[in-house]
Amino acid sequence: MIEHYLAARNEITGPGSPFAVTTEVVRGVTLKSFAAAPPNMRFMWEMSAGHGDKDYLVYEDERFSYNEVHVMVRKLAQHLVAHGVGSGTRVALAMRNYPEWVVGYWATISIGAAAVGMNAWWTAPEMEYALNDSAPLVLIADDERLERFQQLTNVPPMHVISVRTDRAVQGDGVRWADVMSAADPGVLPDASIDPDDDATIFYTSGTTGFPKGAQLTHRGSVANIFNIAAMGAITNAAEQKAVALGEVTAAPAPDVAYSPAFMAPTPLFHVTACNCLLHPATLVGGKVVMTYKWDPGRALELIERERITNFSGVPSMSRELLMHPDWSTRDTSSVVGMGGGGSAVQPDLVHKIAGALKTGQPSTGYGMTETCGIITANSARLYIAKPDSCGPLVPTLEGKLVDEDGNDLPPGPNTVGILCVRGSIVIKGYLNRPEANAETIKDGWLNTGDIARIDDEGFVYIVDRAKDMVIRGGENVYCSEVETVIYNHDAIAEAAVFGIPEERLGEEVAAVLVLRPGATLTEEELRTFLSASLAKHKIPTKVWFRSEPIPRNATGKFLKRELRKELIGE
Repeated sequence: MIEHYLAARNEITGPGSPFAVTTEVVRGVTLKSFAAAPPNMRFMWEMSAGHGDKDYLVYEDERFSYNEVHVMVRKLAQHLVAHGVGSGTRVALAMRNYPEWVVGYWATISIGAAAVGMNAWWTAPEMEYALNDSAPLVLIADDERLERFQQLTNVPPMHVISVRTDRAVQGDGVRWADVMSAADPGVLPDASIDPDDDATIFYTSGTTGFPKGAQLTHRGSVANIFNIAAMGAITNAAEQKAVALGEVTAAPAPDVAYSPAFMAPTPLFHVTACNCLLHPATLVGGKVVMTYKWDPGRALELIERERITNFSGVPSMSRELLMHPDWSTRDTSSVVGMGGGGSAVQPDLVHKIAGALKTGQPSTGYGMTETCGIITANSARLYIAKPDSCGPLVPTLEGKLVDEDGNDLPPGPNTVGILCVRGSIVIKGYLNRPEANAETIKDGWLNTGDIARIDDEGFVYIVDRAKDMVIRGGENVYCSEVETVIYNHDAIAEAAVFGIPEERLGEEVAAVLVLRPGATLTEEELRTFLSASLAKHKIPTKVWFRSEPIPRNATGKFLKRELRKELIGE
């Protein structure tokens, strides 16, 4: 399979292919890009008009077609232009995963403005910070976010469009329904959009202080769509070649060929749901299904009702679906792909997904806000063959490993270092943060902050986040490695590994565990189990068992810093 993959990659990214890779000078640096990539995301949105009356957005029991959403986008775009929005300006979107978020997004970027994704979990002070940092001309917000916004006293003036709320309109404000009551202009307002204009400002979660606003360009966002499509085409070609040669049997096909339907369980204000799910789903005419909040039981109900073909969330969501008592009673036969990104997918989960889907395959994508989407991708038989790898780099990226001082490390399968990448999908920079830009992006190379190795076939293995690595008595302990082994125990539902201070060794390894219903496990039993696979210094010396789920952020990642503070006060 690996041979076929490499051959397919060379062919599909070679001259004459729709995914032919070339180079171009971007902001003074020569970068890899796609020769056929259109210049901006407006072009991509206009292409989707051809999907007509197909279902586009489903929110709980509400349903909107592509035609209906295009009308709403045109009306909102007209309203925004009338309020001064255009090239070089910004519109903030502050709400749950409502259909209005999607309408606001496409209307904003189609007229050359940047959509600012406001984290729906932010407190009023955090919201205030981001509004001052991004200075939008317009805020589109739902009831909960409006309540916080109305507490703010130190924000720049802006036009407010209220969504799904009975709150009285204040100041320069208008209700969403009033905007939608306008006549359909029939076309989008004219706009001049450069490939390197900001399309989106997404705020990174940040490890200290306030988050940074990453500037995702039109060029990078378009290239990410092409990267996702190219990686899928390469994997499919490799599979077909292996089947044709009789090396593997063809994967079972669904009894019914369902139309593409994507579940969006993670927030649209992050790159995973927006760039890696909404964008490609829109281009292929897929249905995007959203819910009020994440609930695995409700998700299974909607998978059955809407015939979901692709589930893409954080790994813990896939695990919760497979472990839910309704999994065996719900019809999940339409699902052909399950996986996602946001954090490492443990190898046991890869095999569990492969075994649970009747006609589907596991998949993963490793990426960052700072790369407008995915850096690598791994799926189907390749993923099963290398379940601990997040896959090869996407076509428009170069990669290298460096040491802590930024020095290049020699390539080799045993070399471990900080992964740096360069290509057209790397962000322009962080809004109003010249120091962070200089530190993170040098000569086009983005320092991911992730510790990795790259094997001889180009597959990347994320060893750990540099910031999460435990240094115990001078020995590096990678939390993801320990978590992977812990998840091999049948009693484990959730596991988070991190470092805690220790006077003699500097740090020691700690773990917080949630057991599956009805399961039992003691610290001694856990350590005995781990000792078969891990060196002694990697085995947690401190273990906490929780009856409640481990706290997570808006994207579903475990909040290890909060755990540490809760348990040891730091």
